[in-house]
Amino acid sequence: MTAAGAGLVFFFKEVDRKILDAMLGFAAGVMIAASFWSLLAPAIEHSDGTVLNGILPVLVGFLLGGVCMRIIDKFLPHLHPGAPPEETEGIKTTWHRSMLLVSAITLHNIPEGLAVGVAFGAIATGDPLGPAIALAIGIGLQNFPEGAAVSLPLRREGLSRKKSFWWGQLSALVEPIAAVL
Repeated sequence: MTAAGAGLVFFFKEVDRKILDAMLGFAAGVMIAASFWSLLAPAIEHSDGTVLNGILPVLVGFLLGGVCMRIIDKFLPHLHPGAPPEETEGIKTTWHRSMLLVSAITLHNIPEGLAVGVAFGAIATGDPLGPAIALAIGIGLQNFPEGAAVSLPLRREGLSRKKSFWWGQLSALVEPIAAVL
């Protein structure tokens, strides 16, 4: 789906910022719902109901994931879609604006791939297939606006349509790799 979103670059040089914001808002909502209903809720459901042996490991894992993402966000140079170059976050770098944008979306895609891998891996322990498929579909749906969020700004910066598409869809390549891990 990321490639489909990145493919918008062949039809538009840019999309109205409000439309892109709405697409990214939709993507965020889908990810929040998918994370809860396909990962957190089943983990809590499988717990034995006690705080120490059941819910606490789920909570600790959730919080550690957030801490890891915060650390990576703090140190890896990146740029958020639509942000001016002077708002680069992380360690100062000489990377070009387009590379910072691609790295931000690629970084974001790693935990998505891990989540899908965990959901499908849980099937081996007797979990049903439905939540894993729902999570994969949810992540797929929210990848469409991500592809557009990478390729359209790159096109606006002067990259060719082909290069903009290439970088837009390439940003999601880490997802299947992370899923296998």
